[in-house]
Amino acid sequence: MALFLNENEVGELLTTAVAIEGVEEAHRELSLGKAVDVPRQRTRLPQTALHILQGALPGRDAIGYKAYTSNRSGVRFLVHVFSASTGVLRVVLEGDRLGMVRTGAASGVATRCLARPEAETLGLFGAGWQASGHLEAIAAVRSLRRVKVFARNAERLGSFCKTMAERLQLDIVPAASAEETVRGSDIVSTVTTSATPLFDAKWLAPGTHINAAGSNSLIRRELGEDVLKACSLIVVDSVDSALKEAGDLLPWLEKGRLNERQLVELGDVLNACHPGRTTADEITLFESQGLAIQDIAVAVRLEALARERGLGVELPYGG
Repeated sequence: MALFLNENEVGELLTTAVAIEGVEEAHRELSLGKAVDVPRQRTRLPQTALHILQGALPGRDAIGYKAYTSNRSGVRFLVHVFSASTGVLRVVLEGDRLGMVRTGAASGVATRCLARPEAETLGLFGAGWQASGHLEAIAAVRSLRRVKVFARNAERLGSFCKTMAERLQLDIVPAASAEETVRGSDIVSTVTTSATPLFDAKWLAPGTHINAAGSNSLIRRELGEDVLKACSLIVVDSVDSALKEAGDLLPWLEKGRLNERQLVELGDVLNACHPGRTTADEITLFESQGLAIQDIAVAVRLEALARERGLGVELPYGG
């Protein structure tokens, strides 16, 4: 019988390590042509939008989708996974926490293979729900000494730094400005909904790795053309998704200042099909849009854990 896992059960089962493992597998399989991923599709009404991501991991006997609605009242996520061989429904999960952790995990995977091994200072833009998963994933792959966080809401920023410092036992402090966030940082991450670039390229030190996780539509833009020009390597989770909705990259592509052949997929770096960082001084960028196969790879792991531990509710349909 198919299982249903609610947010509390997902939270009980899901760890950053599980998410990083699943996301890395998804990207490796996509690079090898052993996975299928369909870029996000959106149906919009004045009040509500429906967003659907689809994909398949045949090696995990999994095919499925994530669907979510966005409305002034909030965002609601559900992940559905079916058996790829039989078509039978396997598991349905509430996907708010799942999506937050796997989004962070993607930047964690990218940071592990692109940031300098000795990187120890993180400059983070954003102090919301997504930023917490992002910070935890980067802390899992690099021995961070100091984290500087910048956000518009001072109260939220202070609370975020205090909570995350206690959780991760790290020196996590509010930054006074965007410039202070970037200068002296080995890794710079953006997890915002900004419509305008967040920082200047001249503040970046040689050897910085950048994770840009917030620009997944045309109306969002966290990085300016000066930052893109400074990057010697631009890595994306999927070229197809990037060409459809990477708000940071599309203006530069439209102007002919960037060619889609210059975009490198994360899985190709993981599988050594394309070199990642080649020198200590180059600036690297990971542009994250989010893929269905990331959700599916994590979901099948949670399904297995739930069945082992007797968690979840059996659904009366899908068989």
